[in-house]
Amino acid sequence: MLTVKLNNGVEMPQLGLGVFRIWDLTKTKETVLTGLKDGYRLIDTAASYQNEPAVGEAIRESGIPREEIFVTSKLWVQDMTYEGAKRGFQDSLDRLGLDYLDLYLIHLPIGDVYGAWRALEELYHAGKIRAIGVANFDPPLLAAFTKFNEVTPAVDQIQLNVFRQRTATVDYLRNNGIQAEAWGPLAQGRHDVFHNPLLEKIATKYRRTTAQVMLRWLMQRGVVVIPKTVHEQRLLDNKLAFDFELLPSDMTAITDLERNDKERRTAADVKRILEIKVHE
Repeated sequence: MLTVKLNNGVEMPQLGLGVFRIWDLTKTKETVLTGLKDGYRLIDTAASYQNEPAVGEAIRESGIPREEIFVTSKLWVQDMTYEGAKRGFQDSLDRLGLDYLDLYLIHLPIGDVYGAWRALEELYHAGKIRAIGVANFDPPLLAAFTKFNEVTPAVDQIQLNVFRQRTATVDYLRNNGIQAEAWGPLAQGRHDVFHNPLLEKIATKYRRTTAQVMLRWLMQRGVVVIPKTVHEQRLLDNKLAFDFELLPSDMTAITDLERNDKERRTAADVKRILEIKVHE
């Protein structure tokens, strides 16, 4: 499995397994165990996914040395203060049953993100987290964030896919030493993306699937990808994104699919986000 080097020297796998919306804990554990068996070494969860205990059980039962697995979790908005971040981090660590995390992210730029970041910096310096970062932060906020904090985020996990390409944002992150990581790298199946004529044509050319083409396109841009699936065959198929390379002409052709297809949050969506309670 290929890796990328974060701005503090930590190596992070470029392909991982996301467990967003795998609500059934038995299915979460089974999926993570299968992924680890099949060679995945990056597991991405979050407090708000409410499946950290199952992820931790799978890691322990896998028999794979802890230091070989890169575990990411995220701080939810209800804990977005200095003290809340300390508590939220420890709660995640306890639910996972781990001694440290490889990456811990501020999940959304809501609340006292500066106070929370100070707590993450302290946990990072104490060796409880190998790298700290953010999610869903745009460049203007990141510019201020890096200027007024001691530790520059190692990662920004953002929505990235063939419809939501965010070229300027990816360039900004690269130029400022922040690793871009894509959530929803397969566009969450929107707009019948798996049967998109252009992607099908390119996939046929390389004897690959449209999903493999989408993942490869992101990886060739230097992006870390964490597609979610509960099907073992798709886990195995996704790994084949490492086994070929798209020609520059195909990379360029895919840029024509840009439609700024971003997640649009209404006032009701924000209210629902703020009401999510994690393991009360």
